[in-house]
Amino acid sequence: MATRKVHTVQFKAKVALDAIREQKTINALTTEYGIHATQINTWKKQALSAITDAFSTKKDKKQQDQQGVIDELHRQIGELTAERNWLKKSTSISSGS
Repeated sequence: MATRKVHTVQFKAKVALDAIREQKTINALTTEYGIHATQINTWKKQALSAITDAFSTKKDKKQQDQQGVIDELHRQIGELTAERNWLKKSTSISSGS
């Protein structure tokens, strides 16, 4: 069984940048770097999604984190409300019998 090759962050960044530049085809990059096309496309997508983080401020990140907490709290409130309503119905049914 073949062992997996571990690539450095710098190598991944170099390959991703070459893929983003599109000066060479993916097939040319696979030949040049010995990396499968799927892996190159994955690294390219990761690099493109990380670019926005490089330009965001701490304030933006803090707001995103806070929004995540707020969304989670809203989800929990929804679950608790549904549970409370179910308990109200089940107690009214059992006391009504």
